[in-house]
Amino acid sequence: MSGRPLTVMLVAAEASGDDRAAGLARALKRRLGDGVRFVGVGGARMRAEGVVSPFDIADLSIFGLLEGLLAWRKVVRRADETAALAARERPDVAVLVDSWGFTLRVAQRLRRQAPGLPLVKYVAPQVWASRPGRARTAAQAFDLLLTIHAFDAPLFERQGLRTVFVGDATLALDFSGADPARLRADIGGAPEDPILLVLPGSRPSEIERVMPPFEDAVQRLKAERPNLRVVVPAAPTVADLVKARVAGWPHRAHVVEGEAGKRDAMKAATVAMACSGTVTTELAVAGCPMVVGYRLAPVTYAILKRLIRTKWVTLFNIAAKDFVAPELIQDDCNGPALAREVALRLDDEPLRRRQVERQSEALLKMGRGGPDPSEAAADAILDLISRPAATGG
Repeated sequence: MSGRPLTVMLVAAEASGDDRAAGLARALKRRLGDGVRFVGVGGARMRAEGVVSPFDIADLSIFGLLEGLLAWRKVVRRADETAALAARERPDVAVLVDSWGFTLRVAQRLRRQAPGLPLVKYVAPQVWASRPGRARTAAQAFDLLLTIHAFDAPLFERQGLRTVFVGDATLALDFSGADPARLRADIGGAPEDPILLVLPGSRPSEIERVMPPFEDAVQRLKAERPNLRVVVPAAPTVADLVKARVAGWPHRAHVVEGEAGKRDAMKAATVAMACSGTVTTELAVAGCPMVVGYRLAPVTYAILKRLIRTKWVTLFNIAAKDFVAPELIQDDCNGPALAREVALRLDDEPLRRRQVERQSEALLKMGRGGPDPSEAAADAILDLISRPAATGG
């Protein structure tokens, strides 16, 4: 690497990965300054850290077996483009974040074209929940796994994959700058008006499947509560889709874009109705009670139901081994059921307070308060590339 900066390739295919990769980039810049440069694939947050993506990652935000099959050609093409980028830029290390299906294909291509390139997987596939065979696949594809859950390590280390628990960056989110009053002023809400936060997901397929029952629930709640203020933070990957749908609602709702606006909204909200995913942990860190909903394609759900080995889908519920936040999945994710659970919390302040307390207890079990995950990830990567034989594949 003499004479040139360390070149780090970062690859993320959806909003949560974009955020983690951007945090890692900042941590590496704090250590190396001008001695590091970044290339790769990502979204707006990585772009702000200097990563120029060759394509928009929105069409890679895929979840579900059927959706994955339908998008297979596109995923393969994007994986080829990512490998071509690596061939041009010749990185010293590649860090592939979350998005198992896409990043595995990228890793396989990188291994073939550059056998000596150290490959790092940041966020493990959830083998504790389903498809344990992925642990062996990961061990064959990567040199280092950075895991956000402490319980992941033994599952991968027994397959021979070096694993470092770095923690979940979401648990370290800083809401100290959030301003609930600013959000209320922006939406014209009185101090006593209840605020419902609606978070329909960050993938186009989630907007398609989750948004309709969420919309039904919102209309039911608004009909009974004219002073209910509805705020919809839109993930960058689906902002246009969300704005188009919300524009057609019979009752006014306020779409919020950007990280600062989202954090203001999370601190201001009375209750949230959230699509299952990283955002549920963000809400819990913000101290917001929530109702969780999710819908998959029927075929995908039927298959996954046979594979899943846990009865919870929300991470803090898994940590608590209880339904701290209610989960309404598939057919249970419907307007009347969602409205009922949200209404219970809108009308019962002690219930909201108890849920927030239990969410916070579960976050401690997940590792909240530990070392900064981005800093730990940067340390682990620099340690890997400093070793004489960094790869083992």
